[in-house]
Amino acid sequence: MTTSAIKRTAAAHWQGRGTDGAGQLTTGSTILQDARYSYLTRFEEGIGTNPEELIAAAHAGCFAMKLAFNLQAAGFTADYIDARCEVVLQDGCISASHLSINASVPGLSLARFRELVDDARQKCPVSQVLRADIHCTAHLNQ
Repeated sequence: MTTSAIKRTAAAHWQGRGTDGAGQLTTGSTILQDARYSYLTRFEEGIGTNPEELIAAAHAGCFAMKLAFNLQAAGFTADYIDARCEVVLQDGCISASHLSINASVPGLSLARFRELVDDARQKCPVSQVLRADIHCTAHLNQ
């Protein structure tokens, strides 16, 4: 069975230099609409968001949902799954994504839980995209 591709979009608009410019992020769903980001929000403590924070949110959310699907397939339902993610930006590169999971799943053994968590860690789509081949098309308007 072939599934159709699901596509989601987001756009960034940036003006100015890297250190004193600023930008806005907008998602196709408009949950983010001209959300501010800048050097300060990324490397210091400014008001707004930053790419690493958004990747951390995406990884935590994706992981929690994948774990819920894994639990469902194994015949369990979580009372809750709390997933926290810390993305590390070091030397200009995202070097790590650390997931911390706290869950309540009635009747599930610790060993089985660890198996299902490890599968979610490896197979959630955001975990996979963090290892993906990145493609880019670029156009210069003059």
